[in-house]
Amino acid sequence: MNAGNGGGDAVERLSRALEGTGAGTARILAAFGTAFRMGGFDWDLVNGTMIMDEAALDVFDLDPADYDGHPDSLGSRVLPDEARRLDTLVAQALKDGSPEYGAYFRIRRRDGGHQWTHTQGIVHRDDTGRPVRIVGVVRDATHELTESAARLGLDEGRRRRAGVVEGTTAALAYARTVQDVIDLLNDSHALEHFGAASLVMGLLDAGRIHLVAEGPDGAFVPGTRFTRVDEPYPMSEVIRTLRPRFIESPRDFADSFPVLWPHISGLGITAAVYLPLIAQARPIGALGLLYSDKTGFSEDERTLLVALGSSIAQSLQRAMLYEQEHDLAEGLQQAMLPRRIPDVPGAQTAVRYRSARLGRDIGGDWYDIIALPGGRVGAVIGDVQGHDTHAAAVMGQLRIVLRAYAAEGHTPATVMARASVFLHELDTERFATCTYAEVDLGTGVVQVVRAGHVDPLIREPDGRCRRVPVEGGLPLGLSAEFGRLDYPVTTLELDPGQTLMLYTDGLVEKPGSDLDEGLQWLSALVRRGPADLQELADHLCDVVADRGGEDDVAILLLRRQAATAAHGAGRFQQHVAQNDPEALSSARHMIRAAVRAWGAEERADEIELVADELMTNALMHTDGGAIVTLRILGGAERRLRVEVEDRSSALPRRREAGEAGVSGRGLLLVDQISDVWGVESRGSGKCVWCEFTVQN
Repeated sequence: MNAGNGGGDAVERLSRALEGTGAGTARILAAFGTAFRMGGFDWDLVNGTMIMDEAALDVFDLDPADYDGHPDSLGSRVLPDEARRLDTLVAQALKDGSPEYGAYFRIRRRDGGHQWTHTQGIVHRDDTGRPVRIVGVVRDATHELTESAARLGLDEGRRRRAGVVEGTTAALAYARTVQDVIDLLNDSHALEHFGAASLVMGLLDAGRIHLVAEGPDGAFVPGTRFTRVDEPYPMSEVIRTLRPRFIESPRDFADSFPVLWPHISGLGITAAVYLPLIAQARPIGALGLLYSDKTGFSEDERTLLVALGSSIAQSLQRAMLYEQEHDLAEGLQQAMLPRRIPDVPGAQTAVRYRSARLGRDIGGDWYDIIALPGGRVGAVIGDVQGHDTHAAAVMGQLRIVLRAYAAEGHTPATVMARASVFLHELDTERFATCTYAEVDLGTGVVQVVRAGHVDPLIREPDGRCRRVPVEGGLPLGLSAEFGRLDYPVTTLELDPGQTLMLYTDGLVEKPGSDLDEGLQWLSALVRRGPADLQELADHLCDVVADRGGEDDVAILLLRRQAATAAHGAGRFQQHVAQNDPEALSSARHMIRAAVRAWGAEERADEIELVADELMTNALMHTDGGAIVTLRILGGAERRLRVEVEDRSSALPRRREAGEAGVSGRGLLLVDQISDVWGVESRGSGKCVWCEFTVQN
């Protein structure tokens, strides 16, 4: 597409894009044909460039030399609140599979004036459903928003005011909070078009009026932040009577409200109107518009102002309901998160939860840190499907059972499997993604189990960041439903100074980008981020907030500190199931790491060989798995003890294998290599143990 193409080419391209989509081609093109000014754009979502023809740049009142081919270049024209609304609209269309989107928004022209603009885009996707391109048009919609008033034969001033009411009403539909409503009214030039200099607003709360917008600088009257409905103020009067009050001159103001007038007489106010804000037949507050260069109100002005008050009241009611419901849901979600994170000797931790603040609902993201025996710690991050209070409630139950299963001493794979069964048996259709990492801070060995969640990252002490591929299973709930509860365990080592990063997908999801691109972006962000763990967590949340993320975000950072006693006491335990070569390999890996961390490198090969022999014997000659335990024993000399437990009560015996034998040498090997060994009966099973003297 050539940057010099005209608006006609844009229509032709859009028409071709609409062919066969059933998207209402005739209706859209008919609307385009009545527009005064229109241009086209072609947005490549893969490389982030947007080609705009000259007509489109003219709609934005933008010199072609000032446009670099990227959407960010339009930021100087689109009003900030409108830009956020457009980003949300486009992101939602890309995420929910919509074939098209359309929106009205305002831009700021070079002369400082505002202009209503309309955009319509057609989303193109590849064979996998991923959005790759948007083709569309932009047009000047100022005339369109006011033509309904023109058809009524109104005079120019009345048409302008009606257009302001229509435009303000359309913009108010996107206000989510009370502050959004106030900011929009102050920024929409509605006050300017109506001739008002400023506004004041109060909301009714438990029989009192809470002043939430103060008017011009110096207008605040001490003692009026909260006032009663029966006090002699204009807001009180309109709330009591449910009728607007038009104050047509300074004398009228002074006579009507002698208590208030002396405090504001020096502000140059010549007229004012106070409107009751009524929603569902009950007052929720009052709005005051203050004028500095007019006296009196015509009948048309009064009618339009009352209509404006009605629109504002409806928007305020929605905003107040949103805030109440969101605060309730957020309170529930926060109550489900751990109240405090335990201190973890040998590690630094940082956790954060950030609500998306989009929509009134809350998500099911959570984190948890679980102190375990033997210098180990469990780190959990997860996300329950859905964005509502039910998701938060399910999250709370799931967090508690995961903590309980981990504290009972189960292996990470068992913890995840049992949590999946629990979720499946709940009266819910929700599933959850989760990552559980058990970290031995003495050895640095980390066992990671992933259930449909995003891969973790590891940050090096110098800031470099890398993704850790973790073999995963199905999300919790689904794995139980489909009978696939065997979660693979990935073993890795966390060196002193390295940071394990767990997070939910809201941190890496970006409109128009896939997961790999999001992870690359996050890695670069972490690499440039601060070294301090708490500052890094805050930095990640701030960047997501500035980006306007659509999803909640939970973050858990765990940094292993330098070992304070490299040759001190330690304990390591691992369950090895039968017919699970990966578990046996993982145990070997962890034994090597433990021996190295405890300063016993000189006998590492011997210890690993004996432990492997004992584990193999238990798996071959019993009908169950084995539990291998390594620990340092105190005393006059430092000893490392290896124990392998199984469920068989039959005691092993040492025997000669013979020249052609392929078995029977195991206990002979143990006897020859270890310093001392033995067998103990333990309940329904036994424990074969051996000890090695190691250097202090």
